[in-house]
Order: sequence, then C-alpha cells, then structure tokens
Amino acid sequence: MSTFYLFEAAAGLALFQCDSIDETNVKSKQIQKQFSEFGQFTEVCHLKAFQPFISAEIALNNALSIHSGSVTQELVDFLSTNLPPVGKKNNFSIAICDKGLAAGLQQYLNLKSKMNEATAQVFRGIRTHFVEFLRNEDFKERDYIQAQLGLAHQVSRNKVKLDINREDKHVTQAISIIEQLDKDLNTLSMRIKEWYSWHFPELAKIVTDNRIFTRIVDTYGDKKNINDQALQDIEEITTDAELAKQIVEAAKISMGQDISEIDLSTLKDLCIRVLNQFEFRDNIQEYLKNKMTNIAPNLTALIGENVAAKLIAHAGSLINLAKYPASTIQILGAEKALFRALKTRGNTPKYGLLYHSTYIGRANGTDKGKISRNLANKCAIASRLDHFLIQPTEKFGVKLKDQMEQRLKFLTAGGELNKNTDIMDEVLTELKGEGLYFESEKQLTKQQKKSKKSKSKKVVEEVHEQPEQPEEQPQEVPKKKRKASKQQ
Repeated sequence: MSTFYLFEAAAGLALFQCDSIDETNVKSKQIQKQFSEFGQFTEVCHLKAFQPFISAEIALNNALSIHSGSVTQELVDFLSTNLPPVGKKNNFSIAICDKGLAAGLQQYLNLKSKMNEATAQVFRGIRTHFVEFLRNEDFKERDYIQAQLGLAHQVSRNKVKLDINREDKHVTQAISIIEQLDKDLNTLSMRIKEWYSWHFPELAKIVTDNRIFTRIVDTYGDKKNINDQALQDIEEITTDAELAKQIVEAAKISMGQDISEIDLSTLKDLCIRVLNQFEFRDNIQEYLKNKMTNIAPNLTALIGENVAAKLIAHAGSLINLAKYPASTIQILGAEKALFRALKTRGNTPKYGLLYHSTYIGRANGTDKGKISRNLANKCAIASRLDHFLIQPTEKFGVKLKDQMEQRLKFLTAGGELNKNTDIMDEVLTELKGEGLYFESEKQLTKQQKKSKKSKSKKVVEEVHEQPEQPEEQPQEVPKKKRKASKQQ
C-alpha cells in the first residue's frame, strides 16, 4: 500500500510517493541514516508532482488557509489531478503535516489523512532534501530561501494588519493618556490654587472642584470683580445658588493681598491652558467610551469604560484578559501587595483595579471581599463573551450588572439570586427572537447580505411608488410677423 505525502512549501505544493517504509523501525539508526542521505532517501521516496505558486498573493492565501485549517481551490485541483481516482477500495493513503487540513480533505475529496511518528520522520527527510528534489525543475537553493523569506514577511504583515484583539491597542493608549492628564491637571490645579490663594484664600475652601475654581479665576481674576452683580454668572459656572452666594460674601470680607496686573495676566494664561486640557480630556473620554462600546460592550456595561479599559491595559489585550481566571482578575493591579503578603505570610489583597468600581465602594466593610470576588467572576464572563461573540452585544453585560445589584441587596437584606445559566438562556432566547443569534461567521455574512438586498429593494420600490410628474411642455414662442418688403 503506497502512501502519498503532501508537502506545502513556500515555493509551491509538492506531492511525494513512498511505497516501502518500515514504520515499526522508523526511529532506528539505520533508517535515520538512510533518510539523512539523499541518494538512499530517493530509493524510498520520490517526487510525484510539483506545482509552483504563480504569484506571492497565491502563496500568502495558501499559507493563511493552512494556518486556519481551510482548503483552497488550488490545493483541491492539485490533489485531484495528481492522486489516483478515489474508489470504494482505496489502495493508498495521504499523509499531512497540519492537523487542520484533515477535516477539509475528508470533506472535499473524501480522503482520510494519516499522521504518526513514521510520517513525521518522512516529512523531516522531505524538508531536508526538498531543494535537491527540485533541481530538475531548474530550482536553486537561493530561490527557495528567497521564497521562504518573502512569504514570512507577508504572513507577519498580514497578522499585524488584522488585529485579532479588535483594536484594543487604541484603548490601552487612550486610558494611559487619561491617567496622565488626570495627574497633570491635578498638579496644575494645585499650583493655581496656591498662587491665587495669596489674593483670595477663602475661595479654595469654598470651591473644591478644580475645573470650577479655574473657570472662576479665568473669568473674574481680581476678587473685586466678584460682587452682587456677578452673582448670576457665578451661579451658571457653579450650578449651585448657595455656593455662589458664599463665594460673593467671602470676596467682600477676604483678607488676601492685592495682585498686580502682570501677575494676574500670567495666572489667567495658565488657567486658559488648564481649561483647554480639561476639554481635551473630555474628548478623549468620549472617544474611549465609543471605543469600549465597540470592543468590549459587556464589560463596559458591567463596570464602566474606565475600569474596563484599565483591566484590558493591565492585562495587555482583551484576549489575555479573557484567558485569565476570576482570581487573577480580582487582584489585577495589586501584584506588589500580593507578593509582599506571600513573603511576610500576611493577608492577601482582596481587590486591585476593581476597587475603582462603584460596587465595592457601596458594599459594607465586611462584604467588600465577597463583592470583589463576585465582580471578578462577572468580569471574567463578560470579557470572554466580548472576545468570542461573533456579533457583539451589551445585553449580557446589562444582565450581569443586574446580578451585581441583586448581590448587594442580598448581602444587606437577603433575598433571591438569579443563576448565570438562567440569565444566559434569557439573553439567548431574546437574541434568537430578534434574529441576532449567529453560530458562525458564515451565518452573519449571509444575514448581512440579505439585509443589504432588502434595503436596496426598499429603495427601488420607493422610487417606483413616487408619482411621475408630468413633463413640462415647452411654451411656444410667438412668431414675429414679417414686415412686408417694400416694393422697389
């Protein structure tokens, strides 16, 4: 019984045929020596067919399809033309290097693949002597090395272009910028408060918000301008009538020293720059919110875009976060405290980045550990759903958020809790009812094509339903009467 070996190289597709190989003693030194020498290896295995790739694009598509386990049309045509016809009694078998191609060949060509230690040793010999097999095809070793190098560059470029993490690298940069802006704004606002407190020291105790404080300094400057006439404008800035009255009354009896115009103008320039940074931070925050709703909608609906982005940035990517167990997610951001506790044999930390979520702040002191553990479980579920769902949706995250609210009420007043399986079944039935449940990407593409066709049909029907307006007939221009020519 002969065995055919399919070898996918960077230069093309090759098919080898081996008739007599002792599979039981394939690891013996004698057979290993026979495989290492080209002359002896050709007695056992010989090249049956070779089909080079015409272009680099075809080679790239073939490499990507093999990596994903799918069968290309070039491979099907190559095997169907060079293999014997498949009948009820097959006198041959085919050996394959990649396990993913076994199901595809069984589906398209009804071929059963063969993979064992003997085939691996034969493939090792084929890979070693592949260039020598192709010397009759005017193929040199330099050409093979160039083909391998070019294909490797193309595959790496394709992987860089196709971000499997759904562009979570932008989320990492955005949350890092927000954290840096927060630090800078706090530092600059502190400088403005210290500087302006020499002139109006009571304002820093009344107004605690940095943005409102900076706007008041930029708008009025000298405390003499803060009077009863400016009370309504101060109310618009602070959005609090009582706070505005306190500011006006404090300005009347302030004990601060006077400030010169040069110092005040410089301080106002600093306030303008800080206010611009506040606006820039708002824009980045809006950008982050839109990104997170597209990348991780369930995790965002559960704990908010800021905490969710911090978890993704700390884990490195969304796929890394999806791989983490709930116990690891619980202490993300508290690694130093964890290892310190392990060294000193003290109490391990209960939470890390999850401390910034509202659930732990609302829980009692004795229940914070329970809430953080429960929240880490929900975050693990939400991150896996966000990464593996074909059609992203936030409905799972909304249900998980309701579960967390029930858990808070249960710890304080008791009650009933919903199970995860019941919630998942509810969301799945809802998605199936709305036609948003897809088991594969093929179903999603088919649904998208149907929706596009239905939209185009509606547009055509609307165009046909519009009443035809009668064409305006051109008005006849009255002809001028010709004057009778004078008889000469």
